[in-house]
Formats: sequence, C-alpha cells, structure tokens
Amino acid sequence: MNSPQTYRRAIPADAHIDTWAAPDGWKLRCFDWPAAGQARGSILFQGGRGDIFEKYLETFAHWHDAGWNVTSLDWRGQGGSGRLSANPHVGHVEDFAHYIADFRAFWALWQAATPGPHVLIGHSMGGHLALRAMVEGAATPAAAVLVAPMLGLHSPIGAALGERMAKLVTRLGNPARSAWKGNERPATTTTREALLTHDHGRYEDEIWWQRERPELLLGPPSWKWLSRAFESTRALRDDPRLATMPVPTLLIVAEADKLVSPAAALQVATRLPDARVMQFGAESAHEVLREADGVRDRALGEIDRFLAAHAPAG
Repeated sequence: MNSPQTYRRAIPADAHIDTWAAPDGWKLRCFDWPAAGQARGSILFQGGRGDIFEKYLETFAHWHDAGWNVTSLDWRGQGGSGRLSANPHVGHVEDFAHYIADFRAFWALWQAATPGPHVLIGHSMGGHLALRAMVEGAATPAAAVLVAPMLGLHSPIGAALGERMAKLVTRLGNPARSAWKGNERPATTTTREALLTHDHGRYEDEIWWQRERPELLLGPPSWKWLSRAFESTRALRDDPRLATMPVPTLLIVAEADKLVSPAAALQVATRLPDARVMQFGAESAHEVLREADGVRDRALGEIDRFLAAHAPAG
C-alpha cells in the first residue's frame, strides 16, 4: 500500500480519467479510482469553483486505502470540462441550474454503475451544489459531507447589496467578463495561499499541477457567475425543503474562512433534520482537506467515523 502522499503529484496507475457527455452533449472530465478488491462503497467527490481533482489525490488515496471507490467530476466550465467564456481563465456560467442538470444525470448513471453505499462529498461550491442537489432530489446518497460549503459568500458590502450590484453590473456590459483580477477574493491584501491553506507544501502541489497542465488553470469568476452564486446560495438558505432533506449530513466549517460564510453554513445546519457540525478555528483556512496535518487528519478522522456510522459497508 502506497502512502497517500505518493499521489500528490501523480495520477494513480489504476485510476481512470475519461470524459462523460452531459445530456446536451457537453463533455465533462471524470476521474474514477476503483477499489482494489471488493469495495466497501463508493464516494463521489465534487470540488469547488476553479478546482481540479488533482488537488485532492492525496485525500482520495486515504479513502481508496479504506476500500472506497472514488469518483470526481470537473464542473462544466472549469478543469478539463471546457470553458464557457471567450477568456479561458474566467470561470463563467449562465445559471447554476446547468451544474445541477449535469450532476443529476451523472449521479443517476454513477449510482447505478457502482456499489453502495453511495456517499456524496462536496467542497466549497461543490458543497453548495451537493446540498442543492439533495434538496432538489437530484441525488439520494446514504450520507453526505459538506466541507467549507459555499452557503453564503463573503462580500465587502454585504450579501444583499453584493447580489444587487452583481446583477446590475452583468446588465451594463459583457456578463462573462472577469469580476476581479488576481486573488480568490476582491478587496483583500491577504495572499491566495493564506486564504486557502496554512500548508505551503500542499499549496505548492496545486501550483505544480497548474504548471504541468496549464490548460486546467482557471482564474477569477465572471460577473454572471458571481451574480448567480449570490442568487443560488440565498435561494438555498431560504428553501423550506431543507427541513425535510433526509440525508445524514456532516458539515465541516472553518470559522476563519474568508472565502465563504461560516455563519451561513452554521445557520443552514440548524435547519437540517439530521446534521452534525465539526468546527475549526484560526488553525484552518478554506481548504480544510488540504490544510496542515493537524487539521486535515482531524477532519478525515471525523469523516471516517461519520461514514462508518451512516454509510456502513454492506
């Protein structure tokens, strides 16, 4: 058995990278790593805005070593799933409903083709879309884990005014143009690395992959993406179906997160009928699963215990 660190900068030899055609024909890049021998179940992991699955190979190896099949799909418009704007470095989408439509179709095929129990894990935007998919009936996992979920956005002018401004700006020019330059978050002097993780080595892993596969690199979001993100997170927070969403859900929240709103995640957790919350303080930035070992190992341990209780091997 290889150390999970073996895979930080290498695709596992027994993993597969392929493309999957969405119902409208759009090609999305898919990663699949079947368990060695009989699987104890299957995990579908969905990353955040601008993420690529290569960033999480070390974490995938942890689950794979525990006997899980591990699958991940690049969201439409990022990673290896093509671009939706003329500028390949701008993350654009016309409507978050497109993400959900892709996910609904993929989930149905993946669930039918892989052994259960089936688990859905989402980070950041992936956490938002995972919860929205469950609320809308697009996915029915045995258990779900939302890591630093994007259930509210940080905005220097507040979420309500930020949404109104983003909608206005999309009407005043090209809605696919970049909402800002450079960093992950506007109006901040904090470095991108500090916003994401305290672990310099893991941050450098991402930069290595960007140099190795520059076509996967994505920069800032478009104004339309930003407008739709405000809209979708607000609508999900207000959705009465949260109270009847039956999937046992673990939310891992970084209280010092400066990219998404930890307060919004904690508020949503109180409305879910079967939710558990794990919180980190100043020791964790946004990318909990790519943090320093003290944080990352605690988070993975909690996920393992949660899945043992709610998605036991058949």
